[in-house]
Order: sequence, then C-alpha cells, then structure tokens
Amino acid sequence: MIKALESHDIFRILFDSAGEGLILVDKKGTLLMANHRMEEMFGFQRDELIGKPIEILLPEALRQQHVGHREGYTKHPKKRSMGAGMDLVGCRKEGSTFPIEISLNYFNSGEEMVIMALITDITERKKIELELQQLNTDLEQRVEDRTQMLAGAIKELEYSNKSLAKAEEELTTALQTEKEMGELKSRFVSTASHEFRTPLATILSSVSLIAKYSKPEDQDKRIKHIERIKSTVTDMREILNDFLSLSKLEEGKMRNSPVIFQLAPFCKTIADEMQMHVKPGQEIEYEHEGPGETFLDNQLLKNVLVNLLSNAIKFSEEGGKIIMRSVLRNSELHLSVKDSGIGMSQEDQKHLFERFFRGENAASIQGTGLGLNIVLKYVELMGGEISFESELNQGTTFKLLFKHID
Repeated sequence: MIKALESHDIFRILFDSAGEGLILVDKKGTLLMANHRMEEMFGFQRDELIGKPIEILLPEALRQQHVGHREGYTKHPKKRSMGAGMDLVGCRKEGSTFPIEISLNYFNSGEEMVIMALITDITERKKIELELQQLNTDLEQRVEDRTQMLAGAIKELEYSNKSLAKAEEELTTALQTEKEMGELKSRFVSTASHEFRTPLATILSSVSLIAKYSKPEDQDKRIKHIERIKSTVTDMREILNDFLSLSKLEEGKMRNSPVIFQLAPFCKTIADEMQMHVKPGQEIEYEHEGPGETFLDNQLLKNVLVNLLSNAIKFSEEGGKIIMRSVLRNSELHLSVKDSGIGMSQEDQKHLFERFFRGENAASIQGTGLGLNIVLKYVELMGGEISFESELNQGTTFKLLFKHID
C-alpha cells in the first residue's frame, strides 16, 4: 500500500510539502513514511525513522507508557482532532524535548490498518500562554494589593468623622471598581490568548513554507507568504493597540488637546491611507461640505476615524462602497462613516459599545470587541456624541457630532 502511494508523484509532493509534520504508522507502531517537516522538527533523517517504532519520537521515560496507549488506539481506532485537551511532548534526536499537538486519523488497505498523524510544534504558542499566565498572576496581585488597601481604609474609617452614608458610598464604589478590574483581567487574558493563537499559527506556517521555496521560479510563492505574514503582523498590531488604548484610558493618561487644523485635507489623507487596506473591489469615498477649519484633538479624531473605517472594511463584502462625509455648519461638525456590510440585529445594537462585545453575526471575523468602546471614550473625551443606524445585511452608518468647535 505505502509503496503504491509513494509511486505517485502528486501524493509524494503533497505529503512532503505539508507545512506540519506528517507520518504514517502501521498498527504495530512502525513508522512507514515521514515528510520533510518531521526531519526539521525532530532532527532525524527519514531513513533513520522508517522501520523504527514511533516511540523513538518520545522522551525515553514516556515510551513504555505510550505503547499501551498505542495498542489501545489500534483496538478502538477513531479520528482525534488537534490537541484534544492533551499536553504532549516530542523528543529530538539530540535529546531535547518540546511541546507538540497531534491529530490522528486512520484508513484501511485490505486487512492492513494505517494510522496517519499530523504533528505541530507549539513551542511559540506555549511561550505566549506562559507570558499571559504571568500577566494574569501580576493582575491578581494588583487586585490583592488593592483589597489590602481597602481593608486599611475601612479601619481608618472607624476612627474618622465621616458620616456613615458617605463611608458606605465610598466603600461600595471602591469594591465595584475592584470587581470590574477582576472581570477586565479575566476577559483580557482570555481574549488576548485567543486572538494571538491563530495569527501566530499562520506566521509559523508561512515561515515554514517560505523555507521550502528556494528556487528562483518560486519567487511568486515566497512573495505570497511574505504578504501573508505582513498582513497577520498588522492584525496583531491592531489588537495590541486596542489593549494599550484601553489601558491608557483606564489609567486616565489620555488627554484632549484640541488644535486648529484644516478638516477636509485631514480626512482625505485618512481615507487615502485606509484605501490601501481595503478588500478587492472596495472603495472609500470622501465628501465634505462647509468651511475648512476646525478646532479638535486631531490625533484622537484620527484614531476614531481609522477605527470606524477599519470596521467598515472588515464587515463589508468585496466590491462594497464605504462613504465618509464631513459637514461644518453653525459651529458644529457632523461626521459619518457609512458601509454596505453585514449590519447588526436589534438585540446586538443594545450592547454595541460594551467592552469585548462581538455581534452574533461577527463571530468568525477577527477582533477584540474593544474598538467601538474605545471610539466612544475618545468621542466623549473630545466632548462629542456618537450614534448609529444599522440593519441586518443592509449596512451600518456611524454619526459623530461635535459642537462649539470654532
């Protein structure tokens, strides 16, 4: 069976060019085939693996135990997806170990059962998870420190001349703040871990494939994966910016610093910059009405418009039109960003500006659920108002209003 498969060029090319490790094993645990990625991960040459028991890829202390697991699997074979809640470890030829995930499947050739395993090195992911766990520990310590401070404050209140009503109000406010900090901590760790996992896997896969395209005629393939990496890094940077902006807002480090500037060229520049990030066929149009000069914090306003345009691009189909419009009239500035995207249900609209909220129809689209909450805070910081109109599958329009801007 394996010899027959190896004789087919297409099978051999697909098997050997896979971005993750691939092996075929018989029901006795003997390695039948291994691809190039297995050589890179484990440090063995393929002829050192073929014919050997699969336990050669495990730390010595786990090999005997694995024999029992393997025999149990062959008696009751079933498809097992990647990870399956298990912490697995691989062992390189020189003896060092590293964390892995394994997906299993099987097929039969006559009376012979063959098991196929897809093996992924998750060293980088584990590193990120450990860093997030450390961040979680640090945040918990901050909560503990604040709790001790509250205990001290309560004791001081016992000896103060403050009225009971005011003391209870201050204590309730402080406890609510700590509760919100704890909830924010948990959502932060959970969201960051989830949002970084997929981009990191994409980058690792593309880097692995780029290494295989070493010939001059492979230049187009290399460029494709380089662009994929650049796009993914941009997505990760946007996620980090959301978390950093939220942190600055929470700590009161953001300030409203208005300046006089020409509105139309300012908005046109933003529209042109965002045009470089649109999906195929999408177009951003900008319209302006009224005089040109305004008095606002131009950096905060840019952050708001970039966020709204990014959402319009993200939640609209290819070929859609996005319209940004500004109107200066009677000391008021009206700004709007309109798309023809997926829109929002009435139920989702009630929670739109809440932290970490993701619409029911946006679950498959990458994002932290922080962007619109940050936009709301920026607009309020500038003394403005934000509203929106939306309908499922008909698009969304966000409207900004700033008064007394001259």
